[in-house]
Amino acid sequence: MATTPPRMLLSSPVDVLAAVPYLIGFHPADSLVVLGLTGSRPHSEARLTLRWNLPLASDALDRFVPILFKEDITHVILLGYGAGPLVTPAVDQVRSLVQGADIAVAEALRAHGGRYWSYTCEATTCCPPEGTLYDVASSQIPALATLHGMVALPDRAALEGSLEPTEGATRDGMREATRSAISDMIGRFRACRDADAFARDLVAEGIARVHTAVETYGAGGRLDDDDAARLCMALSIVRVRDEAWTSMVADGLRAHLALWHDLVRRVEPRFLPPVASLLGMAAWHHGDCALADMALNRALAADPGYSMAMLLTQALSHMLPPDRLGERMPRPADLDQAMGPPHMAWLLPLLDVIDDQAGDYAAEVAFTSGPEAAADATNAADAAASRDRDPPDPGAVPAPQARDGAAP
Repeated sequence: MATTPPRMLLSSPVDVLAAVPYLIGFHPADSLVVLGLTGSRPHSEARLTLRWNLPLASDALDRFVPILFKEDITHVILLGYGAGPLVTPAVDQVRSLVQGADIAVAEALRAHGGRYWSYTCEATTCCPPEGTLYDVASSQIPALATLHGMVALPDRAALEGSLEPTEGATRDGMREATRSAISDMIGRFRACRDADAFARDLVAEGIARVHTAVETYGAGGRLDDDDAARLCMALSIVRVRDEAWTSMVADGLRAHLALWHDLVRRVEPRFLPPVASLLGMAAWHHGDCALADMALNRALAADPGYSMAMLLTQALSHMLPPDRLGERMPRPADLDQAMGPPHMAWLLPLLDVIDDQAGDYAAEVAFTSGPEAAADATNAADAAASRDRDPPDPGAVPAPQARDGAAP
């Protein structure tokens, strides 16, 4: 299934106003939105969409012009949502920046209360002082976007609400499935007599679960509680989690979005960080940076040191376009070459999250494989060995800004 946005011809201010909610995933309010375009008008193509809360933070636009240059943006459309005193200073600031960079402003609009005003048109015949009434229902854009599976929620709060954990019987069912999965896994650890062989088996099982789940959601299905709980648990193994994000090729992104969006609501809290980080990765790669930002915030709220979420947050803070990721995306074979064969230490993050006695289990398993494995297990357990629980220098990761990043 193709995940590239449909080609939508924006031929009027109403078309642009109708398209923005689908490009960012919700109807904006008190916001500044910039559409970056490339090519010769009138046949230019939108390359990125940026959104900020208003009023702008003092450093909100620090990386704005560099990202326009990086994406070869030749002209922009500016849209401010809200009252004039809130919107106009921000629009003026952005216009000054882009014009100083020799980037043209194709249009600059303010929308509020069902009317829009143009900052670039002074003709009262088409742009009266009281604004122009508009109705997005008169545009074909909403129907076209909906036909291609794009969604525009009522507001940003509604998008945040779509990530809220499930409750009631749904939560009870997932909690019980997770308990059962944990009990089974601890039993398997206790019965293990060859630690590295056991690691190979668990990694292979986890990778198979990832691919089965993506296929299931790609076909419109859904994992039951048992399979969902066991997949979420397996993602604690870094190699299994990395299999998921390296398999996010363009034609499978919608399946990944559906899978991780569903599981981030169902997963038990202790297993949330990798699931929410994978949703953040899929959303960012798909260009839905508002959703990516929210998912990563969920991951970091559960584990402030979870490095995958920290690094993705850094990418969003720097407005790094997701296609830059695609240029560097490793393949599963690259992971195998870089990480080597599975061994017992790979399982320590899993043990750490399923039981307080992780070190005891690790040592118990490893001693059955000989003194060298036991020494490795003890050292690794003492260090809480996992490359995703040893975050980079926090000073290298800027704090998230009140913006939703870049979308293709």
